[in-house]
Amino acid sequence: MHKFRIFLFALASAAILSLSLSAPLRFAQAQKNGDGGGSSPAPIKYPETKKVEVVDDYFGTKVPDPYRWLENDRSPEVAAWVEAENKVTYAYLDQIPYRAAIKDRLMKLYNYPKYGAPARRGEWFFSTKNDGLQNQSVWYLQKGLDGVPEVLLDPNKFSADGTSRLGSLTISHTGKYLGYGISEGGSDWNEIHVLDVATKQPLADKLEWVKFSSASWRGDEGFYYDRYPTPAEGQKMAAKNEYQKVYYHKIGTAQSGDVLVYEDNNHPGQFNGVAVTDDLRFELMTHSDSTVGKKGNSLFFRDVSKNEKDWKPIVAEIGDDDYGVIDNLGDKFLVETNHGAPNGKVVLYDPKTAAWKDIIPEKPEPLEITNTVGGKLFVTYLKDVTTRAYVYSPDGKLENEIPMPGPGSFASTSGNPQLQGRADDKFTFYTFTSFNYPPTIYKYDIATKKSSVYRAVDIPGFNPANYETKEVFYNSKDGTRVPMFITYKKGLELDGNNPTLLYGYGGFNITTSPGFSALRVALLEQGVVYASANMRGGGEYGEKWHEAGTKLQKQNVFDDFIAAAEYLIKEKYTSPAKLGIEGASNGGLLVGAVTNQRPDLFRAVHQHAGVMDMLRFHKFTIGAAWISDYGSSEQNEAQFKALYAYSPIHNVKPGTKYPAILVTTADHDDRVVPAHSFKYAAALQAVQAGDNPVIIRIDTKSGHGASSTTKQLEQTADIYSFFFYNLGVTPKL
Repeated sequence: MHKFRIFLFALASAAILSLSLSAPLRFAQAQKNGDGGGSSPAPIKYPETKKVEVVDDYFGTKVPDPYRWLENDRSPEVAAWVEAENKVTYAYLDQIPYRAAIKDRLMKLYNYPKYGAPARRGEWFFSTKNDGLQNQSVWYLQKGLDGVPEVLLDPNKFSADGTSRLGSLTISHTGKYLGYGISEGGSDWNEIHVLDVATKQPLADKLEWVKFSSASWRGDEGFYYDRYPTPAEGQKMAAKNEYQKVYYHKIGTAQSGDVLVYEDNNHPGQFNGVAVTDDLRFELMTHSDSTVGKKGNSLFFRDVSKNEKDWKPIVAEIGDDDYGVIDNLGDKFLVETNHGAPNGKVVLYDPKTAAWKDIIPEKPEPLEITNTVGGKLFVTYLKDVTTRAYVYSPDGKLENEIPMPGPGSFASTSGNPQLQGRADDKFTFYTFTSFNYPPTIYKYDIATKKSSVYRAVDIPGFNPANYETKEVFYNSKDGTRVPMFITYKKGLELDGNNPTLLYGYGGFNITTSPGFSALRVALLEQGVVYASANMRGGGEYGEKWHEAGTKLQKQNVFDDFIAAAEYLIKEKYTSPAKLGIEGASNGGLLVGAVTNQRPDLFRAVHQHAGVMDMLRFHKFTIGAAWISDYGSSEQNEAQFKALYAYSPIHNVKPGTKYPAILVTTADHDDRVVPAHSFKYAAALQAVQAGDNPVIIRIDTKSGHGASSTTKQLEQTADIYSFFFYNLGVTPKL
């Protein structure tokens, strides 16, 4: 079984959409002694963006918001502004002569098969495959691991343009049904459908207004799911998501007949969810509410074998500690928690006595994955941001360490489970990856304690022997030791003239793990150095590391990133004239803040779907869930002052020569609504004193991440063209 827990997808790592290039196209760096970047292909005349008289009062501080009208992203006036901005942006990009060649290169690099690890139900295995350039991965079914895969569900048929995608998919207890969500245009809204596996045909079941939830099966008869009230007309993409309720759906019935399991009208921002243990004995319910600044969750259970109706508490109140049930051992529960253990530990909870017993005590390294498979407990830890995997007995005895191919991490993506399975499984799977190691699926035999390669891929035009990665440690402003990975082509000269791209995230306890991107090869093969900094705010060193980059301490994240840039310059990897930076979502906030604070340090900036208005983020869709990390401009004066001090749109300065800046967002992003990017771009364009471009690319029928491979490739080609041009990398055909 895998750990049951409510995950806040609020600012998940859907982030950067880096692509891989490969082809006989050759790029040459610009003159080593040049200024490191090109001026704009043509002078840019930005659209006129009107200002309105809107002023808010925060604890006596008057804050103008002249671009408030851009928040109404469904109005004709905003639509006209979007059209005008896109016209300017594409006019700029169209004049970069090698943009089409870059896209061709990316398509060749990305055109390789991509596999997901199998999930077993009886003698049948479910898994995903993408042939290479398919817009969506396809689900297959096969009898035994050696069986012939048959197409079970092809999301590419959801829409003609490929922008309707699979939002979630779960398999019923015996594999009779699939519960799958369809997302339109990249939105977080999902419409859940049910597929009959035997006939490969969808049933009539259709469940609407589902977000951050999937079908949680109760056997094969039905499932639990969460939904929100139907939004008002025209408000589904921006209105706050509140009053989430839990329902039970019986297969073959209409949604109007679904049974309400739980609601709480006193806590509009609360997340709720129900899951069932693999032996079908227990049902588990959890609640969390980060909208009030709480990071943890409560946890309840009921014994279905005894026909219990009332929920009994394991943890009665929502606090700052996390609790996730890994599995039940008879009438007791294996639980992962950080209560009294910031790095996490595994405990056994006895409902009869309410007693807790440590099974795997806290270690110096943060706990990552905890699952039970084949009667064993599989656990992974992070050691300086790289994965270590172990096998324990259920009572906490260490039985084996699973050797990794090298420094790297597990690729935890949708349809790609890591070390998951059931009590009667004989083996399990994991996917290992690193910056120079394409995702490779390994099969672990529980009896022999041996791993073997199950699926490996070759990336066209990529030879890992041509590149190397090193992990370095640098000191931040306050002396904190921060890790960073640097990847580059072998033979790199440390002369300060290498075009370099620095990436960061730094938030929500999310670890920026070593991982492969075929699209990123397009940068590396042209001599671009790629650096990934692991700032505070992430999960790299446990909850204390995360806490050190939140609320009143958020400036630590920006200081860590600035120190990373200064390290790269000091060690002669690059110079300010050759340094680009990139971040998405929470990472978009990061690059926006550091660009305001140190515009002299960077040559080119890409900000994707960033949280740029730190005083109003909580007013849109799921934004209030981020208060646990950011704090609130309205609930706490000290937090307001901290937010106001770094909020990107409130700290652009007139007369400043900003770097070249590309902002990207999408019209169906209902996680970080596009108004953040709209207002930020407008504010920057109004104050830019230099000749560097400040442009915004607004995609259509796309969400927080690209809705299809086609859109991903197009966007990445534009981003890379922008970086190549402004960092002085010119293609020679």
